[in-house]
Amino acid sequence: MTPELGIIEGFYGRPWTWAEREETAAYLSGHGYRFYHFAPKADLFLRRRWAEPHPAADAAGLASLSRTCRAHGVRFGVGLSPYEIYRDFNDAARDALARKLAFLDETGIDDLAILFDDMRGDFPDLAQKQAEIVHWVKSRSAATRLLICPSYYTDDPILDRIFGDRPANYLEDLGRALDPAIEVLWTGEEVCAREFSVGHLARVTKQLGRKPFLWDNYPVNDGPRMSQFLHIRAFTGRPAAMGAYISAHGVNPSSQPMLARIPALTLVDAYAQGDKYQYGAALASAAERVLGKDLAKSLVNDLLVLNDSGLDRLTESASGKLRARYSAFDHPAAREITDWLDGGYRITQEIMDNQ
Repeated sequence: MTPELGIIEGFYGRPWTWAEREETAAYLSGHGYRFYHFAPKADLFLRRRWAEPHPAADAAGLASLSRTCRAHGVRFGVGLSPYEIYRDFNDAARDALARKLAFLDETGIDDLAILFDDMRGDFPDLAQKQAEIVHWVKSRSAATRLLICPSYYTDDPILDRIFGDRPANYLEDLGRALDPAIEVLWTGEEVCAREFSVGHLARVTKQLGRKPFLWDNYPVNDGPRMSQFLHIRAFTGRPAAMGAYISAHGVNPSSQPMLARIPALTLVDAYAQGDKYQYGAALASAAERVLGKDLAKSLVNDLLVLNDSGLDRLTESASGKLRARYSAFDHPAAREITDWLDGGYRITQEIMDNQ
């Protein structure tokens, strides 16, 4: 069973351009992707400065992206992170949130995700307070699908170390407090899950009282460590059987928009082919469809270096040979590779802290 597939642009660091977003939404719509959620960490007016109006150029970009998505049968959504608003949901916070919701309605959203990740969560009644805010939003937003990202959106204990210990029974309390129509985002057993199992997803479904809406952190390659690698490999660890245990499957893509299309196509194959899926063959096929025969062959041949070695382990000689090889191709993906080799996609901790 193939669930609803989509893109969740939710990574740190260098954002895609408006043109790259529109081209990606249009391209993937032809391969079964049916939603595009705009939630880049670089958009401060959806995050730390959420209460401030978007600049005119960004507002125009959102509206244009919405029109492009709808023209291709793709639901357009936005992820809004009202930072720690649940600590004091007062009149001023409500007024600011109402203004932002009105703005998002004007851009033409189908989906709205209220994101409570990357915030402290170790205090009483967290689930009830977050549910109260989401229900308040539901009554004032024109979006026809509402989602919430919990503060603890994975089993991964790294969240407890960074944001404080999760309240007891947090998922169960949140699920009971939320309207059953509200979707809940979930990344799996880890922030960047290596695999998903039916057993895990069934357990989470029971806790939440609904199937999770998957936020899959592959092939995302943000952060100081992951930005050293190009995540090109085909999807693995996503058995087709899991499709019956999730409400949708959202892919958080890599920083390189053209290269991100390659694993995105293999996820379609993984669901469609089921037990017959072969990730090596899927990668070769997807790479050729995205890149053309010659560039695809080069990329597959260099997979161990580009995907697995990391920039810091590349010698100057090896880096120079790769740069020369891909500079010879007149293709956006080849330019993404040379830009990556030159450090154009490196992400520091400072960048993450400021986003």
